[in-house]
Amino acid sequence: MRQRIVATLMTILVALTPATAAHAADDPLLDQLKAIPGLTITSETAGTGYRFFVLTYRQPADHRHPKAGTYEQRLTLLHRSETSPVVLFTNGYGLAASPRPTQTEPTALLTANQISVEHRFFTPSRPADADWSDLNIWQEATDEHRIVTAFKSIYDTNWIQTGGSKGGMTSVYHRRFYPNDVDGVVAYVAPNDVINPEDRAYDKFFDTVSTAECRTTLDNVQAEALRRRDTLLPRLEAAAAENGWTFSNTIGTADRSFEMTVLDSVWAFWQYSLAADCATVPVAATATDDEIYNWIDTVAGWSFYTDQALEYYWPYYYQAASQLGWPSLRFEHLKGLRNYPGLYTANSSLPEELRRRHNPVPMIDVDLWVKTASQRMLFIYGENDPWGAERFKPSKRDSALFVAPGANHGANIARLNPADNAAATAMLRRWAGVTASVSTFKTADIPLDDGLGDRRRIN
Repeated sequence: MRQRIVATLMTILVALTPATAAHAADDPLLDQLKAIPGLTITSETAGTGYRFFVLTYRQPADHRHPKAGTYEQRLTLLHRSETSPVVLFTNGYGLAASPRPTQTEPTALLTANQISVEHRFFTPSRPADADWSDLNIWQEATDEHRIVTAFKSIYDTNWIQTGGSKGGMTSVYHRRFYPNDVDGVVAYVAPNDVINPEDRAYDKFFDTVSTAECRTTLDNVQAEALRRRDTLLPRLEAAAAENGWTFSNTIGTADRSFEMTVLDSVWAFWQYSLAADCATVPVAATATDDEIYNWIDTVAGWSFYTDQALEYYWPYYYQAASQLGWPSLRFEHLKGLRNYPGLYTANSSLPEELRRRHNPVPMIDVDLWVKTASQRMLFIYGENDPWGAERFKPSKRDSALFVAPGANHGANIARLNPADNAAATAMLRRWAGVTASVSTFKTADIPLDDGLGDRRRIN
């Protein structure tokens, strides 16, 4: 009897196995991804209503000489449906070490798929023998162009590109060089430093933001910190000794790091804080050393201008020095208190071998193109964000710029006033081919990600 039962079970198993195997192999999306030359699937996870892939894509290190060497660029794919729009997300920096499913605001508004790209030269998306001259806006735009071309074999639908701050800038540059890759761009809080030395707009911002009382309080505590250099600098040096921070490979010395952090403190306050936080700023005349030191640590971070923290951002500073530009402020209220008048530059945060002369041509070209020839570009800025002092000016070709009242560097469509929110959302949905209101996934299911993080003064 036992033998007959075993034989019967084996017969059933053999009969079912081909169908079961065929069903397991019936994964069109996986097959399509594997069919893209140069694309490697690192991992896959599944959630309710989506699949999430971590991928690498083989790119030429130099697109003008594609046979000269390659590197593996990391990206992720949040897949919902082959018929849904696709949002191309470039944050301008690196992806998380272990990427997890997240979505940008446009992705949530459109219930879209999302491809998130790690910017070239942010580790590990860097050639083994990196030629840093290959780190420029055209090379990264061409990386993204190849990715869009490859994935359009899967997603024959409308595409939207987005990014915040440096990611917003990156989105603009991609649009400049490859205007037919996507159907529209939503660039959040994207600086536009057209003429690098001409930075009066930044000084005007700090002369007019919020209330005179708040501005004075901030200026005074910044100046007081420099006056107390002799008592505050040893605290930074002690923290460096305790945490293993060094300075010699980039900023130079603990004193230079101290000064740069103090110079950054008011900028960082407005980048990440709101007018309501003015009440938390120490009053210089009565503040203790602890209060001033701890406040600066909270808003700007004493650990930032160290070799250990700056190394991750070398690609940004290299781009700022060579092409993007950087804000140069007068700091008139700090006259006589600065030991290093030429310190506030992008090159100060780079090792000597990566420091570069600035080339003004690329930003002038992009600015002119955006104002005159660009189409379907949406710019979102925060009223109280210093990075928005120099903004892109969109053309009149189905484009717009909106400012979120009282918002900082985290400005988005949701923070616009109701009329602007409705107009921006309608514009985005029209570009994406979403004609009716769509039900979005809850933030708790797939967290929102603006790509900004807490980068202190970094875009």
